Amino acid sequence: MRLRACVLVLGAGFALAGCASNTSPIDAAPDVVARSVYRHDGPPSLTLFTMVSNSSGAGAHSSIMVNASQRVIFDPAGSVRHSAVPEVRDVLYGITPRIEKFYESAHARTTYHVVIQEVAVSAAVAEKALELVQARGPVGQMYCAQSTSSILNDLPGFEGIRTTFFPNGLAKQFGRLPDVTTRVLYEDDDDDKRVAIEQFNAAQEEARVAAQTRNQNQLSR
Repeated sequence: MRLRACVLVLGAGFALAGCASNTSPIDAAPDVVARSVYRHDGPPSLTLFTMVSNSSGAGAHSSIMVNASQRVIFDPAGSVRHSAVPEVRDVLYGITPRIEKFYESAHARTTYHVVIQEVAVSAAVAEKALELVQARGPVGQMYCAQSTSSILNDLPGFEGIRTTFFPNGLAKQFGRLPDVTTRVLYEDDDDDKRVAIEQFNAAQEEARVAAQTRNQNQLSR
């Protein structure tokens, strides 16, 4: 992922692309996005993800999750794409708790950890953030922190966030906001993200089979 040359992983519906160049798949169709909308019952909030090298401490990637009238992740020139998570112009839709956990876990491995900073905002600010990430468009090479910080700077209450190209610099600024909560995710997964992908696919299949079994049992009663 080191300013990460993009890699296309065939099979399992995944494309892995680093914060290096925009190789996002074709935008999902509007009806697919509409069916995938997920409304989280938590308070309106913004969550900044910063991927940090375990060896050098350098920031490698920035993205932001917006919990508004729906929950999305703006993942500019991002590194995780999944066929079950519709994407339009670098915005990932349908961010259920399971997808959120997968997104975090896919980035945390032996070589990188994830700094996760969350702040509650008003419904109006969250909705404005949703509008901004949807309007931003696909992000070019190495502009992940720049695009994320510029969006934050346009939000009421976030005017003090200066535009920066450095993920760690953005995380430091975000951390100065009032009432920010921070957690750090370390995992010892293999550096190859396909390990996390395979685990997620296995969990998805297990859940599908369990649901199918429950339905069959109900029908047989």
